[in-house]
Amino acid sequence: MDNGDIEDGDIEGGDEEFRAPRGRKYQPVVDNDRAVLEMSSIDLGSSSASNLKSVKVDAQADMGSDARKNHDNIEVNGPQRDSKLELFGFDSLVNILGLRSMTEQIAAPLSPRDGREGDDGPVTYGHPQPCEVKLGTMMGVFIPCLQNILGIIYYIRFTWIVGMAGIGDSLLLVAFCGLCTFLTSISLSAIATNGAMKGGGPYYLIGRALGPEVGVSIGLCFFLGTAVAGAMYVLGAVETFLKAVPAAGIFRETVTNINGTETAQSIQSPSSHDLQIYGIVVTIIICFIVFGGVKMINRVAPAFLIPVLFSLFCIFVGVLFAKKGDPASGITGLSLKTFKDNWSSDYQKTNNAGIPDPNGTVTWSFNALVGLFFPAVTGIMAGSNRSASLKDTQRSIPIGTLAATLTTTVMYLVSVLFFGALATRQKLLTDRLFTATIAWPFPAIVHIGIILSTLGAALQSMTGAPRLLAAIANDNILPILNCFMVADGNEPYIATFFTAFICIGCVIIGNLDLITPTITMFFLLCYAGVNLSCFLLDLLDAPSWRPRWKFHHWSMSFLGAALCIVIMFLISWSFTVVSLALASLIYYYVSLKGKAGDWGDGFKSAYFQLALGSLRSLGANQVHPKNWYPIPLIFCRPWGKLPENVPCHPKLCDFANCMKKKGRGMSIFVSILDGDYHERAEDAKVAWKQLGTYIEYKRCEGVAEIVVAPNMTEGFQGIVQTMGLGNLKPNIIVMRYPEIWRRENLTQIPAAFVGIINDCIVANKAVVIVKGLDEWPNEYQRQYGTIDLYWIVRDGGLMLLLSQLLLTKETFESCKIQVFCIAEEDSDAEMLKTDVKKFLYDLRMQAEVIVITMNSWEVQAEGGPQQDESLDAYIAGQRRITDYMAEMKATAEKEGTTTLMVDGKPVIVNEKQVEKFLHTMLKLNSTILRHSRMAAVVLVSLPPPPANHPAYLYMEYMDLLVENVPRLLIVRGYRRDVVTIFT
Repeated sequence: MDNGDIEDGDIEGGDEEFRAPRGRKYQPVVDNDRAVLEMSSIDLGSSSASNLKSVKVDAQADMGSDARKNHDNIEVNGPQRDSKLELFGFDSLVNILGLRSMTEQIAAPLSPRDGREGDDGPVTYGHPQPCEVKLGTMMGVFIPCLQNILGIIYYIRFTWIVGMAGIGDSLLLVAFCGLCTFLTSISLSAIATNGAMKGGGPYYLIGRALGPEVGVSIGLCFFLGTAVAGAMYVLGAVETFLKAVPAAGIFRETVTNINGTETAQSIQSPSSHDLQIYGIVVTIIICFIVFGGVKMINRVAPAFLIPVLFSLFCIFVGVLFAKKGDPASGITGLSLKTFKDNWSSDYQKTNNAGIPDPNGTVTWSFNALVGLFFPAVTGIMAGSNRSASLKDTQRSIPIGTLAATLTTTVMYLVSVLFFGALATRQKLLTDRLFTATIAWPFPAIVHIGIILSTLGAALQSMTGAPRLLAAIANDNILPILNCFMVADGNEPYIATFFTAFICIGCVIIGNLDLITPTITMFFLLCYAGVNLSCFLLDLLDAPSWRPRWKFHHWSMSFLGAALCIVIMFLISWSFTVVSLALASLIYYYVSLKGKAGDWGDGFKSAYFQLALGSLRSLGANQVHPKNWYPIPLIFCRPWGKLPENVPCHPKLCDFANCMKKKGRGMSIFVSILDGDYHERAEDAKVAWKQLGTYIEYKRCEGVAEIVVAPNMTEGFQGIVQTMGLGNLKPNIIVMRYPEIWRRENLTQIPAAFVGIINDCIVANKAVVIVKGLDEWPNEYQRQYGTIDLYWIVRDGGLMLLLSQLLLTKETFESCKIQVFCIAEEDSDAEMLKTDVKKFLYDLRMQAEVIVITMNSWEVQAEGGPQQDESLDAYIAGQRRITDYMAEMKATAEKEGTTTLMVDGKPVIVNEKQVEKFLHTMLKLNSTILRHSRMAAVVLVSLPPPPANHPAYLYMEYMDLLVENVPRLLIVRGYRRDVVTIFT
């Protein structure tokens, strides 16, 4: 592929520093230049033509065996059978290959780098491995959710919450938290039924809806919450065990005296050291059990739930059969008087163990109780975490999750009424195992139920958290997590060790009431992410958003997300800020260091909708000069040769970046492939990938486009007419000046180059031609001196604006601007200088104005050229033009005509006019060399190609203009102002 434009052998052995012709040398870009070598060494993966061809062959080979087999079967079974699909060339194989490829291909990539659009690779990853056990709604979703929701908080903290908050506030608390999880369950149901799910649970859902960055940040927070929840369950089981068997305590128990009662009472609570020691031992045991594999845990999970359900049955039976006993015991039975006494709240201070103490260090309020109780309603993600083991995820997850949420919420509400009417407030506050006290027939049943439920939940946490971490690591987004990657079907041992380490650290804290708010923050953050995902997807309503669960609305998801945020701030604004800051830091880290790709997340749809809305609001009217942005079309047409996988001159992106202010703007890089579209379609795809890789490598905000056309003229005419939409069409055509056309004897370049300029003039596009692109500085090469503008014709202020944009770059920020105005000898030079300075002042541009007076071009031409260092180029140009004209006349005489024809078009050449043009270019070139020899960049107006002149003559004019000028921008504006003096 002929892409690029390197001049071979321009300068040999040049100094690396950039210097002017006198005292400054330039190093051109050659084939062995560092920038070219770096571009040549870029690994384009499947972008190369060889890889593409091999992939195509492999894909056909992989599919060919099945296709041939099925095709042979069809021919054997019914070779004469007619098929309505034969017209489409698929026959009946469309049912076999088409549907199979839709279900088995890479519809849902495992990582952001898998299955990118346009990547060529094997058609399938292989047949999916059949799952050994497929679970239904009851065992796959409802039971796990119920087991995770019904936990330690209900057994050893719920009655305490009722005593502290009263029945009224407790009902409000349960309804408030239950509404949050109910709305989250609806959002979860909608997202989970919008396609197949893979491992990772909420991380997978959020990541595919909000993008890899948001998914990883919330997923890691959810992992931490799940790991810390395991510590909470372990502490609950140990505390219950030490309460039931006090003799098992190693250290002395803590005794708390309760004052303000008729008789002094003392409450014993387990020592914190016992909680720590037993908690560490239990955590280690659970860790080794998890190493046994998830299959064993799934088999014994229902066995953990049966004692829990039986203990709940015993608690409610005990509530109904409780009789009024000794008033000192505090159990009054179901009593209306007790119900009224416990209706209002009684928030008070407690010690760290939760025992009421007037001198306690912990002050409780409704907000604090929200943080303590909310973990009792979590666990709704347990079903989605098992999606790989479900028979029908799109049916089981909504029904099972919502059923578990409603069941537990109703049970909590009924329990508030029963517990509030059953015992005095003092009993509810001081008896930490009140559920065991009232259980029928004896308390040991509840003790066993608490221990088994918490151990089962701890097993679920220690099983789910490592797999969540492994799922994040397997997506290969963060290199720092690569140590947690596991192969399919293997156990995440390293992730399990890391989870156990976090769990042990929280167990050492030993305080359940300090751990639960931390868990609450992370779970609420995850629930907010699920709600926001559904809100965004539902609001955008992309064509791919077709969830089977229809009972959802974006307003419900928004309310659910708002409730999550409100609950976070109600619990603790400091914890909320810390959790949000942690998620933001992870998000920022993933954005910088991650390898995230396109997951088809909702933000892409949002960007698309915003782009459409912005495009419609821009309309097709003329853009106001205050809102004008340069949208350069970088024309990568080669005027030379580059290595095969270097699609563009390495300095073109550097120049394109200089046309943007603070990186704002868009560049369109276009290359044209000559040939037939059907024959070169695959080459165009390869070239598009190479050009896109080049743009990404050069860190340029732009897009790549490849056009296949019969020739360059037709291709560019199509580009200049159709590229872009509305006011987002490119307004500047940027290309390199073909400096090598005469040296390489490339006779086709003049006609192509002049044709491009004429097409831009017809299409009303501005033109910027870069001469000396090899010497253009990169972002690390600071320039000094001046930026000189030879403002000859009115161009709408484009040349002035380009000079200002150059100053915004670090490369040119040390330069100053000089504006040269060329005036006739008989004009008022001082008045012209004053007018230009006033105009530049109104434009808020600082520049030195210099007026150059010279004689009329006609007068100079009659007098002959002055002695000048460009005189040799002038004389050589005259000689070449004379030879060219003589050759044209000789050709016309042979054909028997007096009309000169070039490229099939008649041309009229006035020799006096040719001399005038040559002399004009000579004088302008001499002026530039005289005043701007040390300039960092020179900008000069582009003269339009004269009508009816051969393209060869125009190239001679331009060669004389650019002679000996090392770095030159030739600029032509268009019939629109791009700057304004008005505010």
